[in-house]
Amino acid sequence: MSGHSKWHNIQGRKNAQDAKRGKIFQKLSREIYMAAKSGGPDPSGNPNLRMVIDKARANNMPKNNIERAIKKAEGNSDEHYDEITYEGYAPGGVAVFVEALTDNKNRTASDVRVAFTRNGGSLGATGSVSYMFDRKGYIVIDRSTTDADEDQVLLDVMDAGGDDLQTSDDAFEIYTDPKQFAQVRDALEKDGYKLANAELTMIPKNTTPVPADKKEQFEHLVDALEDNDDVQNVYTAAADDDE
Repeated sequence: MSGHSKWHNIQGRKNAQDAKRGKIFQKLSREIYMAAKSGGPDPSGNPNLRMVIDKARANNMPKNNIERAIKKAEGNSDEHYDEITYEGYAPGGVAVFVEALTDNKNRTASDVRVAFTRNGGSLGATGSVSYMFDRKGYIVIDRSTTDADEDQVLLDVMDAGGDDLQTSDDAFEIYTDPKQFAQVRDALEKDGYKLANAELTMIPKNTTPVPADKKEQFEHLVDALEDNDDVQNVYTAAADDDE
């Protein structure tokens, strides 16, 4: 895996999205609703729900919002969202993988296509870029919350069943097999670590630098996709500036 800090990029995007907090909560509510609807309202017996709740808490989503989404799933709501993925290329040939939860496939497909075409990208067929990404469990420990050194964290990660540990100045970043994610997360929490982030994500196998003259277009494309109410996650194979 590349040695750059994914956490640094996540933090940067979180800071940039502070003004969009309401939209983020709306998307998280949709994820919580679907997880509770499909697997039950008890997070202790529904790993997917617990993961989404952890994600919501990491985004400072109020407890009332979380509980409201779960209660809605327990009720007689007939809301239903389909999980859809879209694949394509951003300016400069950078692979983009999009995950959406939508109650109107036609609307979402049209909106995503417009976002790509208006910002110098192109929407591809299913499978056109997904093979360029690996599904991974991703866990972050903020270094300021633990006295453990890298050797100790590595030992604990390996004992828990994790695949890889990357260390930066501000964080320990752990990658796992998706099937081992919950086991690793729970083991690290049991060891006393406070997790700053824990989620399933898509990691590019290789990265592509964004040409300087395409960077603004690239950022506009990512922003347009993330601004869409139906889009839950946007993953790109863009190389960091410092790579």
